[in-house]
Amino acid sequence: MKVTEHIQKANGNTLFSFEVLPPLKGQNIRSLFDHMDPLMEFKPPFVDVTYHREEYVYKKRGNGLLERKTVRKRPGTVGICAAIQNHYKVDAVPHIICGGFTKEDTENALIDLNFLGIDNVLLIQGDTRKPEREFVPEPDGHAYASELIEQVVDLNKGVYLDEELENAQPSDFCIGVAGYPEKHFAAPNMQTDLKYLKLKQEKGADYIVTQMFFDNKSYFNFVDRCRENGITLPIIPGLKPITSIKQLTILPQLFHVDLPMELTAELEACNNNEEVRQVGIEWTISQSKELMQYGVPSLHYYSMGKSASVYEVAKALF
Repeated sequence: MKVTEHIQKANGNTLFSFEVLPPLKGQNIRSLFDHMDPLMEFKPPFVDVTYHREEYVYKKRGNGLLERKTVRKRPGTVGICAAIQNHYKVDAVPHIICGGFTKEDTENALIDLNFLGIDNVLLIQGDTRKPEREFVPEPDGHAYASELIEQVVDLNKGVYLDEELENAQPSDFCIGVAGYPEKHFAAPNMQTDLKYLKLKQEKGADYIVTQMFFDNKSYFNFVDRCRENGITLPIIPGLKPITSIKQLTILPQLFHVDLPMELTAELEACNNNEEVRQVGIEWTISQSKELMQYGVPSLHYYSMGKSASVYEVAKALF
């Protein structure tokens, strides 16, 4: 079932959903299921699975020179989505990224997903390849998520890259995209960011999931500005319980988000990470309750491979 159909079926009630990371290369699916099992108690209608692009690593050769090698540390998004749907009977939402994919790679991944009965995709540009500082698309790849949308919409119409195909069967993907309540870091201003988000809607996006935020005013203002600019799609808020003191500096650096002064003060007063975790849980519960009163379509939690804090939040709400 499509994410938008789940939202409609909920009839105004707020759903629970979350995002998982593929296991590191060398681990098995059981490590992921052990993480997910507790959260399935709250009956999520869909679960997102991230996609991680390749990285460059440098290894010293026998002659002392460095050899650059390409590695993908978390492969398996397509297979994991199939395993989740088979094991839990819930809809899996794979992330499809621009980085590391040609258009043909993207089409082949979408064909596999369609064969597996996966109805939803979340289309994002994706991270810059480490250790590069700027995003560089693949030759004959996509530079922006809006271009990914065009390809998926074409496939939904039965239009494949091979123009000679006859009687090609259309797919029927529901398309999710990312939104940034505090502005995408690469956008010069919020209005420009909203212009490109509206472009995604015009090209065929069906719903929006936001980057994490820690002040609900950021989400409320974002929704208001979206509506003022003609963006009518459902906007699902993304939340992340803080679990360690180092995240006080890491999260703003990695995700370009602000932490409210009140939250910062509470975290800095903690004596250890267990106290930090409790503050993070309580803060996210408070955020979630206010968002539920606002009538958000779903509360979407970024678990980062650890379910304990998300479980405590969900237990207080669902």
